[in-house]
Amino acid sequence: MSDIRRWWLCCTLAVATIAHAQNDALTPFSARYQVQWHSITVGTSDLILRSLGSADQYEYTSRSNAHGIFRLAFSDEITQTSTFTVKDGHVQPVKFRGDDGTPSTKQDVTLDFDWQKMRVKGVSEDKPVDLALQPDTQDPMSVQIALMLALSGGHSPSLVRLADKDEIKDFQYVNEGKATIKTALGDLETIVMSSHRAGTSRVMRLWFAPSLGYLPVQAQRSKDDKVEFAMNIKSLRR
Repeated sequence: MSDIRRWWLCCTLAVATIAHAQNDALTPFSARYQVQWHSITVGTSDLILRSLGSADQYEYTSRSNAHGIFRLAFSDEITQTSTFTVKDGHVQPVKFRGDDGTPSTKQDVTLDFDWQKMRVKGVSEDKPVDLALQPDTQDPMSVQIALMLALSGGHSPSLVRLADKDEIKDFQYVNEGKATIKTALGDLETIVMSSHRAGTSRVMRLWFAPSLGYLPVQAQRSKDDKVEFAMNIKSLRR
């Protein structure tokens, strides 16, 4: 698999946090983002949150599709889905599924969370996974919802644990303050959050809009202060 295809598999708004919200209510939504790689538009990514019919059970899905000549390398839709619950202000993942859209399972991820036994088990890139859980561990999609709820409750997380493929990873977070940015939805006041892992020069920044329920409206991932990819909101439906 080429480096650019590996990058596309990682190109989501999934970031990690620990959440304590003012309330457990989440409003379902569907948002579309334009995806750029080194300033070149390569496709779109849709983020969809829906209720599963219970007051505390939800499904959150990312669907990424390449456009134009990039469909030669990424002809299949890449999906990531988290099923999770929200209880007492905490987001708790139940299962995570990642599929690169091809018949091969070499890039697919399946994680199931057992909070009674405090284990997460599954298969990542054809390798078995069996890891110990700690409270508030998130998956690559539920973490974004957790961050939205944390910000809505007035909290800025600093240390987060994420079950990513076959590892539990720690991320450091910094609240970089407020910024007003231009978007396809108009000028929006946002809160800027950055995250990174110790020992790396790669940084993820997200711009969350309080007026839209702290929905992320922009994201950038950089390495050595150079932007590798960016995502910008194009449309929103609630």
